[in-house]
Amino acid sequence: MTHRADYKLLFESMLTHLKQGIIIVDTNANVVYYNEPVTQIGGIGSKEAIGKNILEIFPNLTPQTSTFYRVLKTGKPLIDYVQTYTNFVGNQVTTLTSTLPLLKGNKIIGAFELYRDVATVKQLSDRIVSLQKELFNKASDREAQNGNKASYTFNDLIYKSDVMQRLIIKAKKAANSSSPILVYGETGTGKELLVQAIHNSNPLRKKKPFIAQNCAALPKTLLEGILFGTTEGSFTGAKDRKGLFELANGGTLFLDEINSMDTELQAKLLRALQDGVIRRIGGAKTVTVDVRVIASTNIRPAEAVKKKLMRQDLYYRLNVISLNIPPLRERKEDIIPLVEYFISFYNTKLGRNVKGISAEVTDMFLNYSWPGNVRELRSAIESAMNFTEDDIIRKKDIPFKESGVFRQEDRDPFISKQGDYLPPLNDAVANFEKNLILEAINKTGGNYSEAARLLKTPRQTLHNKIKKYGISTKSDDINTIS
Repeated sequence: MTHRADYKLLFESMLTHLKQGIIIVDTNANVVYYNEPVTQIGGIGSKEAIGKNILEIFPNLTPQTSTFYRVLKTGKPLIDYVQTYTNFVGNQVTTLTSTLPLLKGNKIIGAFELYRDVATVKQLSDRIVSLQKELFNKASDREAQNGNKASYTFNDLIYKSDVMQRLIIKAKKAANSSSPILVYGETGTGKELLVQAIHNSNPLRKKKPFIAQNCAALPKTLLEGILFGTTEGSFTGAKDRKGLFELANGGTLFLDEINSMDTELQAKLLRALQDGVIRRIGGAKTVTVDVRVIASTNIRPAEAVKKKLMRQDLYYRLNVISLNIPPLRERKEDIIPLVEYFISFYNTKLGRNVKGISAEVTDMFLNYSWPGNVRELRSAIESAMNFTEDDIIRKKDIPFKESGVFRQEDRDPFISKQGDYLPPLNDAVANFEKNLILEAINKTGGNYSEAARLLKTPRQTLHNKIKKYGISTKSDDINTIS
């Protein structure tokens, strides 16, 4: 065979087994080459398709809606275009297509299209539209309320320790700036509360929107549209919608767990930070925005960069101001003030009249490592106040056996002192093991492979024990700083 024939055979063999199809048309949009992928998107064979006009194969398309007709008319490519249509056998399909003109010199001699079935992309597109409508409506509500959604100020933060006092002094100075901020704190340390306080302390931005978005909550396809907005026609169902950058214009955009953001999207975020302009998905024009971006990570930023979870250039741009919220175990002086606050809060919410915690529980709390930080402390107080029959929270009220809140080693001092509680050995060992795993997961920012290495145990063994104990690292955000 000739080299040309070899390449043709190789090309056709590859296309036969791929989930991606290719169509080539002439200047009249008549098919001259057709390769149907294994997923049978078009519903027609190659021999039958040759010679047919593209509108015969996809009968509900028109010259106005066909990507081929548009590219043949404009000479401009359409990349990653999502469209839904009826195929040759009458089935509705959704495809992601890239259609490009074929040029000989400056003359268009045809067009070709690569396409694949992406029903899931259609679902994501619908979610983008739905979320954008929700955000747009919320933004309208915020504008009616002077654009301020941030509820907390520095006066709402509960602390007594010197390390927190130094942090708050630094944060108050940062509040007067417009520079980006990178906040680091373990899960449950109340990062958003600190960020809200910073926003509300800025005399200009506090009158403008505060918008928070958890980057781990949405896949890249959704998050890009939510952040930067969309242009009508950029995908099926898309409308001209503002993204979070435009909605937060003049105010603050808080990007939580930015280490979970796709690195390609981080590059687009970096450009927005550097230039102060954004471009909507599918849009051609840029939009100038004035937004202060504050981002946070739940693992150390340097570690995120090292593990390639955060682009180094984005890290340098965000880390102009760095704030580190210490874990609760490193500032035990804050535990009792927080306990008093939570008791007061839940007295009102639950209609109780609890006055405090016993000396025994105080010692227990002060000797516990609190891997879940203030969020865990809050949950412990809320649980105890639902079940205590006294006006003082005692050791028996603390959720120990059921949820494994406290590690056995943290209770040992009370076993030896009081002698009133000695759990079965199997329960004690299981509880200790569960909490040790929880602490390892917390220390590694939810990275199970790193947690397994820290515990010096095979990853599969760790996975089995996580499943055995029903461990979950997902929790609702807390409304108090830690």
